[in-house]
Amino acid sequence: MIMDRFLVKGAPGGLLGRRETRQTAEGRAELEGEEESSRKRRRREAPGDGVAPTAPSWQPIRAQSLNCDYTVLFSKAEADEIFRELEKDLEYFTGALARVQVFGRWHPIPRKQATYGDAGLTYMFSGLTLTPKPWIPVLQRVRDRVSLVTGQTFNFVLVNRYKDGLDHIGEHRDDEKELAPGSPIASVSFGACRDFLFRNRGSRGKKASGKAEVVRLQLAHGSLLMMNPPTNTYWYHSLPVRKKVLAPRVNLTFRRMLPALK
Repeated sequence: MIMDRFLVKGAPGGLLGRRETRQTAEGRAELEGEEESSRKRRRREAPGDGVAPTAPSWQPIRAQSLNCDYTVLFSKAEADEIFRELEKDLEYFTGALARVQVFGRWHPIPRKQATYGDAGLTYMFSGLTLTPKPWIPVLQRVRDRVSLVTGQTFNFVLVNRYKDGLDHIGEHRDDEKELAPGSPIASVSFGACRDFLFRNRGSRGKKASGKAEVVRLQLAHGSLLMMNPPTNTYWYHSLPVRKKVLAPRVNLTFRRMLPALK
């Protein structure tokens, strides 16, 4: 798998906090050396009951300014249960909110979308201003597990449902002004395993100035991908069409948003 080229080898079972990698001109990621991490220590203790689930085994993924961590967070049985609840309980946008503006023209979104979160938040996306619905139990369950293993808090989630491999999302960066500065984005996937691509901003278009290799991941059922700063400043990501994929996928991207200005 292409992701293997960008994995930091020899990392312990937790998130790698002391090493970075740098992508060479040939596109390989290599260890750069020891340095202190400013990231919070990941929590192992469950709040309230004192019972901690098994600590996840993290795979650090590094390239030039790309800083991600990947793990399969939920067992298959638990992921299956959560996926069934998501399919039953989620309410997706319809009508005008199910369109996206591209180069001044409106098009149907090639997937289903919904937003949930705390009161008083808004999210602007491709010409739309979205107000989140209140949290529902299944989303709170996933959010709290992510917070438990990362030590991060989230007040908003964007939901994307891909009915099959024809549903997709193009290259973009999650760099909206409503995002709390310096906060990570937690991407949790349920359902069909799909390819997920990162492309460096300097390697896009006909006038690309860089030659950074595309980073290709496969996001499994029940997996968590942490996109840490400065990833979304320098790297675009996408979920391309895969015609052979026939099953649905639901992706939850948890974020920390700033309150809407009054």
